[in-house]
Amino acid sequence: MATRTLPTIPSFKFKNLTPLALIVVLAALAFFWPAEQTRFPTEWNLGLRAQVDAFEGWVKQNRDTHPAFVFFFKPLSAFIDWGLRGTEALLLGLPWVAVIAFFLLVGFLLGGVRLALIGGGSLFIMGLFGLWEQSLQTLALMLVSSGLSIAVGIPLGILAAFNDRFDRFLRPILDTMQTMPTFVYLVPIVLFFGIARVPAVVATLIYAAPPVIRLTALGIRQVSPPAIEAARAFGSTPRQMLFGVQLPLALPVIMAGVNQTIMMALSMVVIAAIIGAGGLGRETLQPLQRLEVGRALEAGLAIVLMAIMLDRLSEALSQIDFSGQAGRRTLALPKWLPASWEAPLTRAWETVGRWLTIPARWAASTFDRPELERYGSLIASGLILLFIFLLDWVFRFGSFPEGWRWFLREPTDAAVKWMQRNLFEIPLGGFLVGTGPLSDFTTIYLLNPMRELFTERLPWSVVVLGAAALGWLAGGETRQKIGLALFSGLGLFAIGWFGMWNFAMDTLSQILVTMVATVAVAVPLGIWASQNDSVRDFLRPVLDFLQTIPSFVLLVPVIMLFNLGRVPGLIAAVLYAIAPGVKLTDLGIRQVEASAVEAARAFGSTRAQTLAKVQVPMALPSILVGVNQMIMLVLAMVIISGMVGGAGLGLESVNGLARGETGRGIEAGLSIVIIAMIMDRLTQAWAAKQ
Repeated sequence: MATRTLPTIPSFKFKNLTPLALIVVLAALAFFWPAEQTRFPTEWNLGLRAQVDAFEGWVKQNRDTHPAFVFFFKPLSAFIDWGLRGTEALLLGLPWVAVIAFFLLVGFLLGGVRLALIGGGSLFIMGLFGLWEQSLQTLALMLVSSGLSIAVGIPLGILAAFNDRFDRFLRPILDTMQTMPTFVYLVPIVLFFGIARVPAVVATLIYAAPPVIRLTALGIRQVSPPAIEAARAFGSTPRQMLFGVQLPLALPVIMAGVNQTIMMALSMVVIAAIIGAGGLGRETLQPLQRLEVGRALEAGLAIVLMAIMLDRLSEALSQIDFSGQAGRRTLALPKWLPASWEAPLTRAWETVGRWLTIPARWAASTFDRPELERYGSLIASGLILLFIFLLDWVFRFGSFPEGWRWFLREPTDAAVKWMQRNLFEIPLGGFLVGTGPLSDFTTIYLLNPMRELFTERLPWSVVVLGAAALGWLAGGETRQKIGLALFSGLGLFAIGWFGMWNFAMDTLSQILVTMVATVAVAVPLGIWASQNDSVRDFLRPVLDFLQTIPSFVLLVPVIMLFNLGRVPGLIAAVLYAIAPGVKLTDLGIRQVEASAVEAARAFGSTRAQTLAKVQVPMALPSILVGVNQMIMLVLAMVIISGMVGGAGLGLESVNGLARGETGRGIEAGLSIVIIAMIMDRLTQAWAAKQ
């Protein structure tokens, strides 16, 4: 007799009730909590602002007499100022033709014709915008700050590579330096170094040094053990091994860190302008604050060109072959030039090249040094620059000609007026669409309700408990759950102690709305790119551009359409943050094992079912890492949004710095750091748990 199998009843685990129980408890607390106790008690304020302001007063009184200033801060400030003034005077004192020729020749020596046109052409366009002097001021700031970052970072990286204890000590410091929003550095630095360009250099040094430190240590640790053993077998001392084996072999990785350091330094240009750094940052910031969009666009494009120029040159420098073999230089023309030009230009260059290498061949035969022929291009470049200086002695080129002007501000301002008139409200099928309705919808139905929820409806205690509950749910083991819950809850409680509760809740509401919008854009685009190579190829240069461009420059086109306020900050933050989300979603789905996909299809799953039930769930850890990166980039835009009318902690930080209220700026800055660390830890823990 056949036995009948009874259906099994799924076992129920009480831990599945935990999230639901937490939601019910928090909702009950929010409903029954007295309405008058929604805000954090003002009597619990620690009074940090008063203490910082008192310390600021002490600093001002003792700046000229205290040993810390006399023997450290003032000499350091004088040294940095001397380097800045000297570099700026050198660049501005050179004839403009020589500066452009120098970058043309450096670009050609490092990468060929294309890189030469990027190097020299970028500077030439900056001159056409009427921003020659400001561009060289910014270039001087970049050279000094990047040079100091490299000079400090490489020795620290070497020390971290050879000393595990120092590496463990340095790691959380570097994490804090990279997690902390860039603007927050300026508040305490201004207290010790004053305003103008020196504190801008110090802040840039702190922000830009971590990549070169990390990658120097990584490059040395990754040197092949057989190479080290061979050096030891030949009796090399530790110093000889470092300079003769480890550093040369680690140089490509170290130069990649130098490239990242330069790009991170450039991202500080506009923020440093707030404290008087000048250059292109001031030319971007002031017009935006006055709604002179055309002038701001010219300065913003100049910053983009400088970013591209420095990125490509430093990248090419990181790929130099120091073994003496053929380099990467190529005579290939840019793709935008006609292909028919390549053959005659190549023949012409070969003819010119034979003439230019005559000095190197003559020197090699005269001094019996055949190796000098290898440096023919370098010697010819030096002679070209010498010839330009001789011409300058006769013709006096001076600064970039003022009559050579390529105006973008007038047509841009006209385009802005046209867009404001014609794109603000567009009738469509009985509805109104356009920038105005979109801005109103975002403000009325998203930003305002979320801000009201956090600042007026949710009791502060419920928000603190909710953060602790999220920490508990995100954690893995019990110890991690407890630690993350305490860190999240106490972190928000500390913000209340600083007296920044309402501003923090306003900022948190904006971050949540921005993150929802960013994820809603980035994840579908990443999924689409993973399923279509053409879409991926189309999105790649767009995403690279969004990652390369300094964050503040993104506000220029957004303000053209949406004016000042919270909405342009939100849209600019979405544009700035989507790149890692799209890339990591695409990468995670593409890295799903082919066997899992084939098994799903073998069971009859459609492409959509395979994507929804196999690929996306298996790619979830990578997607959550992308979400973590997007959150950090959104937080980096909090301050910048405050500069153009966004409320919350960003505006408080800007006002504190602009009005000399250091205590106010530090309270707001610490609150931003706490929110950043809480969201970073939560998303990292959630990704690790998945």
